Amino acid sequence: MKNLEKLARTFRLPETTTPENLACNWSTTLNFGDKVLLAGYYYNGRNANSYFAAIYTHTDSDLSCEGEIRLTAVSEDFFPDNGSAIAWALTQTH
Repeated sequence: MKNLEKLARTFRLPETTTPENLACNWSTTLNFGDKVLLAGYYYNGRNANSYFAAIYTHTDSDLSCEGEIRLTAVSEDFFPDNGSAIAWALTQTH
């Protein structure tokens, strides 16, 4: 199993979805060009960093809320807040 698949299972992230479905199931999503950035919470212990980031990429030219997106990256590190998680995701988009 690839590390991306392992992290997707750990955080219960869908491998393919739509921006609309992602926004309905997660509290912090950000459309950024052909990417959708996500900050999620995963309890990692008391007083521990518990936020992670994920990046989805549109699979075609449909950038609407109903266009298909595919999981392309997940942070291996945890962050203290969702803003820091999104900041990591922004640095990964070139």
